[in-house]
Amino acid sequence: MGHGHHAHDHTSSTRAFATVTLINLAYTVLETGYGFATNSLALLSDALHNFGDVLGLGLAWGAAVLAKRAPTDRHTYGWRRATLLSPLANALLLVAFSGALAWEAMRRFNAPPQIPALPVMLVAALGILVNLGAAWLVRDGHEHDLNRRGAFLHLIADAAVSLAAVLAGVGMWWLGWEWLDPAIALLIGVVVALGAFGLLRDAFNAAMDAVPRSIDGTQVHDFLASQPGVTAVHHVHIWSLGAGEIAMTAHLVRPDSHGHDAFIDRLNHELDHRFGINHPTLQVEQGGACEHDRHDRAPHGDTHHHDHDHPQDRDHAH
Repeated sequence: MGHGHHAHDHTSSTRAFATVTLINLAYTVLETGYGFATNSLALLSDALHNFGDVLGLGLAWGAAVLAKRAPTDRHTYGWRRATLLSPLANALLLVAFSGALAWEAMRRFNAPPQIPALPVMLVAALGILVNLGAAWLVRDGHEHDLNRRGAFLHLIADAAVSLAAVLAGVGMWWLGWEWLDPAIALLIGVVVALGAFGLLRDAFNAAMDAVPRSIDGTQVHDFLASQPGVTAVHHVHIWSLGAGEIAMTAHLVRPDSHGHDAFIDRLNHELDHRFGINHPTLQVEQGGACEHDRHDRAPHGDTHHHDHDHPQDRDHAH
């Protein structure tokens, strides 16, 4: 058996989430106050959106803290999976908020109230700066870490939403279009819902041990099958451990009994370098197939877990 293991430092991740959460909380309080003072649904809806993000960022922060907990005899992977469950809860919250925003916006279209445009523009413009700055703080690694990606996408969407609120303020101030306030609120609801559904899909797939979107399972299988001395590859399973770490198990049939350790060490390095798979577990077999493979045959690219291969039941820890 070969085990690839990387020690990852999550301290910077935790600090970034803490900073971003507190900055957004402060801005949300400010925006809510001005929203009530001016009776602007655009500001209140943006504040509600930001509050949803504060809750989501708080979940991501908590998940990043949990991901630092050391593995135990019972939780052999530690608590990294918390970073997969956090975006799931985050997305559900955003879907709920977007529905509430859309409902209130539709109600206001009949009689849009008079809104002082200048405070709306100034507060929303501040929101652009706050959200872009916060997104910059969590930008590192967001391509591979679903937890960070959820936070990053929220903050970028918030900046776009704040820009829309600025434009609404310009329209109300310059053209006297009071209907722009509920219209922008409705637009915010749609933006939030679309982003949330995409995140919900990705988070659900990750929670169900799907192959990460950044990896082509067929390419991994073909790469393993092309290695010197390998005559067959089966039971290839790839899934996310959370916190940007990806695990894989595979059975390789390699009749040649020499140099397995060097072979596995090289393969572990290549899997990390080529595919970002940093927790591979490779089982080298000298026979034609395993006993269970005869009874439970699956396609060579199958990436679904069999009961004996489920990460919670596996005896070997990384």
